[in-house]
Amino acid sequence: MNLTELEIFPDDRIARITLNNPAKRNALSYDLLGSLEERLTAMASARTVNVIIIRAEGPVFSAGHDLREILGHPTPAVRDLFLRCGDTMRAIRRAPQVVIAEVDGIATAAGCQLVAAADLAVASTTSRFATPGVKIGYFCGTPAVHVSRNLPLKKAAEMLFTGEFMTAEEALQHGLVNRLAPPGETAGAVWTLAQSAARFSLAVLESGKQLLYRQQEMPEEGALTYATEFMALQSATPDAHEGITAFFAKRDPAWSDRTPFPGHSVKLHRAE
Repeated sequence: MNLTELEIFPDDRIARITLNNPAKRNALSYDLLGSLEERLTAMASARTVNVIIIRAEGPVFSAGHDLREILGHPTPAVRDLFLRCGDTMRAIRRAPQVVIAEVDGIATAAGCQLVAAADLAVASTTSRFATPGVKIGYFCGTPAVHVSRNLPLKKAAEMLFTGEFMTAEEALQHGLVNRLAPPGETAGAVWTLAQSAARFSLAVLESGKQLLYRQQEMPEEGALTYATEFMALQSATPDAHEGITAFFAKRDPAWSDRTPFPGHSVKLHRAE
């Protein structure tokens, strides 16, 4: 059985990766993480899509790590598991594509981390999120890294120190997810969000994603200096030249990575 499934929709410039081990609640085992990282890396190298959706088969998005790969295993083996998990999260952040988590169910521990590591997230209204490691004497250290970068610190601390579930409504309120959809309608809501980003230039999405995460870790003054240089250099890129030219000409831009697809026209409206 393939632990992940990959679908590519070239006309929409969207790919969809499905976690495919529902019998084990899509646990982020060593092998599943390797499969997910391999899919992400392949899409990043191919550069044929602009958005990657990560979804799951079954009622659980992911229950986190497979504890059978932790209990009784020597420290070096456990370290290897978490190093692989870290590499997979880095693959999400380093991919040029916008990565969207599609959650219709429960996401706990490293499964919640996976949602937090994605650039965007859409969840069903019945989805729930938790970092419950404290309940089994195993604090969710690596999930804390991404969760605390999505949520206000006090809210992240509440999740980590109590292990209690956060509702979908709370996740939306505090910034863990971007949008909610009724159960069974999450895929459609994700697809709409994916299309709204996939229509733009991959080069612009890639550089913008890099800017977003790099400046976030800088003091404000350094971030502004970095972003100023970014804007100056970006002005000379082919897509900036084409986009601005198209804006003044009141036409659709032809981005450097392809010509506009029928039915996916990009309209930029000027204030008259």
